[in-house]
Amino acid sequence: MKKEVQKESIAERTRLYIDAHPSVKDCISKDLINYSSLARLIMKDLSIANEEAVMIACRRYAVKLGRRDHEREILKVLRNSRLELKTKIAIITAKNDWTVLHRLEAVLKKLFNEKTIMQIIQGTHAITIIADEKLQNEVVNAVGQENVLKIRTDLVEISVRSPERIIETSGVFAFLANNLADGGINVLESVSVFTDTIFIVNEDDMMQAYSILSRCIESAEKLNPDD
Repeated sequence: MKKEVQKESIAERTRLYIDAHPSVKDCISKDLINYSSLARLIMKDLSIANEEAVMIACRRYAVKLGRRDHEREILKVLRNSRLELKTKIAIITAKNDWTVLHRLEAVLKKLFNEKTIMQIIQGTHAITIIADEKLQNEVVNAVGQENVLKIRTDLVEISVRSPERIIETSGVFAFLANNLADGGINVLESVSVFTDTIFIVNEDDMMQAYSILSRCIESAEKLNPDD
């Protein structure tokens, strides 16, 4: 006997669509949406024929969102954030192998004593090491040239240092990343460490990326402090 597959309702599909499009969700929270246009867009993208049902679902979800301005919460965090820029950054990509991590242990101990920062990101297939270019040879020698997959140099690290409330505020990383993407910036690597949001970009993109992030913070600083 075949099991019946329960189809998602139009309301549920509409809600999931809105959740998957943060820009649309923010406009709904600001009451800036033309629901007829939004309904037609959702109908087209999801192959739904019932416009009235989609429009009703959009309006009901708007009420559920409570007109909450999520972007304003993000800007409240950013108005107390500061930028820090470091040039001459290198990215060494190595095989994801326990021997590589073991060999990096000695380098990390040395850097810790010298108070030098190096980020290590372990993925499924590779280990990414972000460090000052002057450490490139030391890192390569430590992990072994045979374990190195790729080396990128002439990079810049831009850190957005925020207050601790960023931990409780969702969407800050996405907000900054989306602004960089909209500005045509290719972010090579990114990482969030406690209150620091770090983006690695090519040296050629340094001024544009820094300018975009600066505008994000400047815009946030214009908020009414009592909001």
